[in-house]
Order: sequence, then structure tokens, then C-alpha cells
Amino acid sequence: MQLEFITATFFNFGINLLYTLIALFIGIVALVTIDKKLLRTVDIEGELKNGNIAVSIFASTILIFVAIIISFGLKG
Repeated sequence: MQLEFITATFFNFGINLLYTLIALFIGIVALVTIDKKLLRTVDIEGELKNGNIAVSIFASTILIFVAIIISFGLKG
């Protein structure tokens, strides 16, 4: 009985980890696409160096979004 439980637990962990990695990959691809297609004229790194608060809020929102995706993937 314990071996079946441990096997099922590792199987669920593997599925959740795979889901998290796929979601992270899709999120990164989407962010790069948005950055290249929609924000062609905005230099995010340069604006951050200049102290632009709006760009820093946008960048932190992206990071929070990716963290939420990862946390939901690990919760299962």
C-alpha cells in the first residue's frame, strides 16, 4: 500500500512539474513576443536605468505573473 502511494505521489509531482515547465516556457515565449512586436520603440532596460517607475511596475508585474503560474503548477 505504501509503495503505491509513493508511486502515485511521484507521478503527480512529475505531471505538475512538467505542467509548470511548459507554462513557464509559454510565458517566456509570449513575453519575448510581446516585447519584440508590441514594444518595439520602448527600451525596457534603458528606461529602468533612467528610473522610469511605470516600466519598473510593468516588469515586476510580469515577474509576479510568472511566479503565480509556477506556484499553481507546483500545487497541483
